[in-house]
Amino acid sequence: MISARKQFGRRAGAALLVGTILGGLSAPAFAQETPAPAGTEQAPTPAPAPAQTQAPATTTPTPAQAPAATQPRPAQPAGTIRSLSVRGNQRLEPETIRAYANLTPGQSYTAETLDTALKELYATELFADVVITGAETGNIVITVQENPVINRILLEGNRRLKDDKILPEIRLKPREIFTRSKARADVERIIELYKRQGRYAAQVEPKIVQLEQNRVDLVFEVYEGPVSKVRSINIIGNDAFADDRLRREMFTRQTGGLLGFLRSNDSYDPDRLAADQQKLRAFYLTQGYADFRVVSALAELTPDRRDFVITYVIEEGPRYRFGAIEAQSDLRDLTADRIKQVVDIQQGEWFNAKQVEDAVTELNEEAGNLGYAFADINPAYNRDPQTRTMAINFKVGETPRTYVERIDIQGNTVTRDKVIRREFRVNEGDAFNAQRVKRSQDRIQSLGFFQEELGVKQTEGSAPDRIVLGVDVEEKSTGELSLSAGYSSLERFVLALSIAQRNFMGKGQILNAGINYSRYSKSVQLGFTEPYLFDRQILLGGDIYRRDYNSFNFVDNERNTTYSQVTTGLGLRLGFPINEYLSLGTRYSLAQDKITLDKDTFFFDPDLVPDPDGTGPLTGSNGPLPAECDPRRAGRYLCDEVGKRLSSLLGYSLIFDNTNGIRATRGQRLSFSQDFAGLGGDVRYLRSRGQGTKYWGFGTGWVLSAHAEGGYIHPLEKKPGPGRDAIRITDRFFGAQLRGFDIRGIGPRIERIAYISPTELDPKGARVSDAIGGRAYYMGRLELEFPTSSGIRSLGLRPSAFVDVGSLFALTKPRLLNAPGVCAQNPDDDPTTIEDDQQVLQPGETCQAGFTYVPGTGLREFYVGDSPKPRLSIGVGVNWVSPFGPLRLDIAKALLKQDGDDTKLFSFNVGTQF
Repeated sequence: MISARKQFGRRAGAALLVGTILGGLSAPAFAQETPAPAGTEQAPTPAPAPAQTQAPATTTPTPAQAPAATQPRPAQPAGTIRSLSVRGNQRLEPETIRAYANLTPGQSYTAETLDTALKELYATELFADVVITGAETGNIVITVQENPVINRILLEGNRRLKDDKILPEIRLKPREIFTRSKARADVERIIELYKRQGRYAAQVEPKIVQLEQNRVDLVFEVYEGPVSKVRSINIIGNDAFADDRLRREMFTRQTGGLLGFLRSNDSYDPDRLAADQQKLRAFYLTQGYADFRVVSALAELTPDRRDFVITYVIEEGPRYRFGAIEAQSDLRDLTADRIKQVVDIQQGEWFNAKQVEDAVTELNEEAGNLGYAFADINPAYNRDPQTRTMAINFKVGETPRTYVERIDIQGNTVTRDKVIRREFRVNEGDAFNAQRVKRSQDRIQSLGFFQEELGVKQTEGSAPDRIVLGVDVEEKSTGELSLSAGYSSLERFVLALSIAQRNFMGKGQILNAGINYSRYSKSVQLGFTEPYLFDRQILLGGDIYRRDYNSFNFVDNERNTTYSQVTTGLGLRLGFPINEYLSLGTRYSLAQDKITLDKDTFFFDPDLVPDPDGTGPLTGSNGPLPAECDPRRAGRYLCDEVGKRLSSLLGYSLIFDNTNGIRATRGQRLSFSQDFAGLGGDVRYLRSRGQGTKYWGFGTGWVLSAHAEGGYIHPLEKKPGPGRDAIRITDRFFGAQLRGFDIRGIGPRIERIAYISPTELDPKGARVSDAIGGRAYYMGRLELEFPTSSGIRSLGLRPSAFVDVGSLFALTKPRLLNAPGVCAQNPDDDPTTIEDDQQVLQPGETCQAGFTYVPGTGLREFYVGDSPKPRLSIGVGVNWVSPFGPLRLDIAKALLKQDGDDTKLFSFNVGTQF
């Protein structure tokens, strides 16, 4: 503890000293009774005064003296300061101390004068101790002990609150003068910080460590204590609703329960207590109790100072219904009948204050759409306690039509003003329109350049009919330079190097370049987009790219590469709006695809092995293959796809979007697109796709979204042959991706099962499953996003629950292989070579006498999964904007599936945009 006498005691002692000296007592005797603080040299003490000048220490008053004691004390005689010296000072000059004491040689003085000087010196907070002596002779000596200088401030024992949270609240600073009053004030501030954290048992003890040259280290020893929980919430006076029902309306929760360790709102918070009272009142007002009030709210700390017990005393009052609903309007454009239509409150319903509040908000929006920015809307309540009804008269006062005087934009240091102004749907000088202002806010939000909670402020202009629109933006980082690595359940190791600027040079342009590498895909891409070409709302963009994709199949749930597709191409985009919410985009792309198979795995020498199905020379889509593809290893459907093809696509998209931002909480987004392949090139088809998403925001942070999409590819050329579809495998649909199913886990596929004898398949052996896509698909999704605390939102976490449904189908059934295998007289021979001692089996044949079946030489293909019947899954997931890029985690259970589908309970992906 800080070891020193209190200032009050010092001041009182000094005042007594002066009064005693002037009254005839010995000052040196008192000075000896007042020791100097440790570590400080004590000033010399003058010799004792003659004994006859001292009043007897113990004297019994005589009868003659007793009455004199009751007489008023005579005025103290005044003296003159003959000399004034200062002792004990180290940093301060004597002249400075004399100036603080307001004493000078030659000045007359009394006891009150010296007492005032003493108080003035203590008031400077520069001294730990002050003694004034020499009053009886006029040779005044001021002996001081200066307060030390703080060398440094240390915190010990603080774990929940780090130094960077506490030190800014401490008023004392290094190199400042230490005073006990400031130290006590800082202790209170630290304790208040812990109280805000719910730690009411926290204690702080200040200590000083003496250093040389009158310096000290100030140490605050902190005992944080546990978080003070709310042990119970008691409610007195409630008849209409049970305690548990009312507790659910509060922000504060009682401690305990199965998931109590996950709660953060079961600690005591005075601000939350006040908010809970408002929540109770708001709840009762929505239930018709217009006279409800909270009589008292008391929070009591338990004796062990660990928990609180909160008690509310309430008065519910009678329950009211809506009475007559009337309307009056002084605005010509907003009639009383129109007001009643907008209000939509029915007489006889239970009174609901929230419904009245919403009605006023809707009336303000209606008036704003008519150009009245500052509409005077006042609901007048007429309560009838006899009939328990609440009649309401919505009065709309006369206000002038408003015009936009100017638009102020602040906070944009990178983004140019015109990038923001061109998103406004009203211009300076236009009539005010609340709907267009709201749309302007949504469009600025959709840019993705600024904070999520962005608003357009409306303030009065230079005249009553003028309004100033202001938007104060807080820019986010729009440039991205990242080198990241990750791991996903599909791609295994993922490496990405990318540079992108979504607001290039502050003009709203998009410039991006990237390199991505993973087990199954590699790509290089460069793109540029100008959203406002020549300052008109025309989008122009282009991309060049090279993508290397390795397709895969499943062998006993293990992925294995099947074919490789290398695509090199370029694309151009042009888009423009049709109206406020509808836009048209056109595009053209030219790309060359090259599909190859691993020759060591899927090819054989035709001089050694004849065509397994006996149909003649093997050919691909572009003619005879340079080497023979073994259908027993690759499948006929892959052998048909080997080669190069040039694709020339011309397409368009029609898009309707009235959502309120990138992470929408209301509105819908609809699109329809078609791509025509055949403007040159080697392939011809028409691909159509449509999709739509609807968002509903409700409550506090709840967002419900419904999504549906579908597509179909119509071939514009004949099938190249029997069992071959007119749409090549690389142009088909392979999704929608349904959670609960693996990547490419639904739709048409070929399963290959090995023979274990000439007539028997291996039921437990390796099962090869190759997804071959489809020409049609549909998908629906219903997802509910949960509200989270501000701390969780700041981490970029957005949990949700979902239901997915969809299917992939419509493909020509391919030719299937049924090769039972080989019988041999010598099973140790290589079965890939045909010798006289081997027998190649046909379906239904058995081994000849003396021949033995060679395991692993036969297989049979089955075509499964080509069905429009729905697949259905349900699950929960979370989106996380992690330091490694966007991350999606899902746990989903497939409830409906078809033959051949591959399910997956848990999946996560890094780098997928969401």
